[in-house]
Amino acid sequence: MLSDWLISLEGTQAGHRVALILALSAAVLHAVFGALQKGRHDPWLSRGAIDACYGLMAAPIALFVVPWPEPHMWLIFVGVWVIHVLYKILQALAYTKGAYTVVYPVVRGTGPLFAVIGAYFLFGETFTLVQWLGVLVLLAGIFGLAIYNFVFLVTARETLGIALLLALVTGLFVALYTTYDAYGIRATADPFTFLAWFFMIDGLAMPPYAYWRWRRMGAGRPTLGPLMARGFFGGLVAFGSFGSVMLATRLDKVGEAAVLRETSTVFAALIGWLVLKETVGPRRIALMALIALGAVIVEMGG
Repeated sequence: MLSDWLISLEGTQAGHRVALILALSAAVLHAVFGALQKGRHDPWLSRGAIDACYGLMAAPIALFVVPWPEPHMWLIFVGVWVIHVLYKILQALAYTKGAYTVVYPVVRGTGPLFAVIGAYFLFGETFTLVQWLGVLVLLAGIFGLAIYNFVFLVTARETLGIALLLALVTGLFVALYTTYDAYGIRATADPFTFLAWFFMIDGLAMPPYAYWRWRRMGAGRPTLGPLMARGFFGGLVAFGSFGSVMLATRLDKVGEAAVLRETSTVFAALIGWLVLKETVGPRRIALMALIALGAVIVEMGG
């Protein structure tokens, strides 16, 4: 059984390697997920469609496949639900106010720093001096990318201040949900119980608001077919992205998984260039290389 195999890897060198693969996979998929939400549809509608799809897909697994949560898990799920709802509201607001290539690096750069600190207090995890150097290199690349995008940004400059503030607060919530969800997935016997129930209950909040918003758009509202197709694909990506990083935090250090996931900024910049037609130059490529170097230092310094 997959659950038994994963649990047998906890705390082992093999588990460390699997966690590395999972965290990097989450990075790629998270960049895709962010682009899907920021894409051509209203971010609120995209998020509502994605949440509705993954909630519906997770429901039969949660109710009929995985073991039911232990009694102590219900209170944990309440906390998880509240944190993620607030995070999604803040993220959608940030995407509404600012350009994707400015907002995304600030969100993802703030998250790992506070996640590492939170993992120290919650799980007693520590980083070596070399790993802290890697964190600083990665953050220099991420925030350098945000500053570069800020300087040369042409569109949405009038709302950039509030967008950056929202991005910063969203990053704090990234750290909060990363550490709290890691606590949650470690608190249940079967990690897939946590994941299935998380996706089912997390899909409850945003779809009603998104539907209300869609109804109020009148003649200019997008057709439901393409929107729900995006939601279905986004739901599958969310399973891979969030599921991967949460399993990584079960198998190995929360802080390392949080840092490695933030190489998603590199992939997000590439998506912004290739898909969203946002400008990428040699300086930004150098900054993306700095992010990747920081992640390598964190991994090699452990």
